[in-house]
Amino acid sequence: MKRGLTFAYPGKLELNTGGYAYDRKVIDGLRNLGWAVTPLGLGDGFPAPPQTIRAEAEARLSALDDGSLVVIDGLAFGVLDNWAVEEADRLKIVALVHHPLALETGLSQAEQADLREREKRALQAARLVIVTSPMTARELSAHYAVPSEAITVAIPGTEPAPRASLNGNPPLILSIGTLIPRKGHDVLLDALKLIQDIEWNARIIGSRDLDPATAKALEARVRAHGLQHRITLTGESIDTRAALASADVFALASRYEGFGMVFAEALSQGVPIVACAAGAVPEVVPAEAGFLVPIDDVEAFAGALRRLLTDPAEHSRRAAAALEAGTRLPRWHDTAQIIASRLADIA
Repeated sequence: MKRGLTFAYPGKLELNTGGYAYDRKVIDGLRNLGWAVTPLGLGDGFPAPPQTIRAEAEARLSALDDGSLVVIDGLAFGVLDNWAVEEADRLKIVALVHHPLALETGLSQAEQADLREREKRALQAARLVIVTSPMTARELSAHYAVPSEAITVAIPGTEPAPRASLNGNPPLILSIGTLIPRKGHDVLLDALKLIQDIEWNARIIGSRDLDPATAKALEARVRAHGLQHRITLTGESIDTRAALASADVFALASRYEGFGMVFAEALSQGVPIVACAAGAVPEVVPAEAGFLVPIDDVEAFAGALRRLLTDPAEHSRRAAAALEAGTRLPRWHDTAQIIASRLADIA
């Protein structure tokens, strides 16, 4: 008989973000390993949903049979602390933490403190916490009182994809990330303004829907810089791997990443990277595969882009190092195997 579990998630599972892609791949991987996985939507608006949505989400989870194994995406679980404490003995709760909610960009100190305490409380009710990077594991142990033995690191998998041709004329700078403040697209745009004297085109792929105000501000920034003819904000894209195959440089100025799946994808296709030394990014991107600059340092970001775009030998060395690093990345089957093994221990 198949082992069964419920996989609970906020919002829309089909959204093209790294977190949702991870959820989808894990669900598929567990099914391939013989698990019966039942998806359970918890509604929109997390981590700050209307009270009616939160109450409905809690009701759906509480309707699960006694002893059920339920994996809950951390975007919702971190603010379901009261429910988690109440149901901790009845259900086998597993938290999937992509990154702690309090580390999202743009929160006030009061909001950060509230989210940190709520997520800390919720995590105490979980029998297992799955994280996507060693950095997040250390963060939860150090600041959320989660014992290290209760944490399993399951690094995202990366599937093979076409090697980048690296022959754009002019070179293509590609960025992939939802248009939200944490992704640092404002830093990238300001850096591109500083290197407008050299040849390049830029394409930013990312959903406008999760934060329309930020999307509008970025579009206004492109116009203010007078770079409408060189920078395209394309919205959400299904085939980001094809986009990476046409890129000469991958650039994303994230202010924090719990892992950064798109960096791993860029490595696997041999695209040199310019990014910030933020969160888990230094664990994903080897120093020789690109340039990691300080967070919010526009001039350093621009300097790294200029170096890759004007020094062919440097570009070739970094691209080769990226491709080599990509060969060492795990596959999704490996990720699912790690999770399945730990779930079996508590099922």
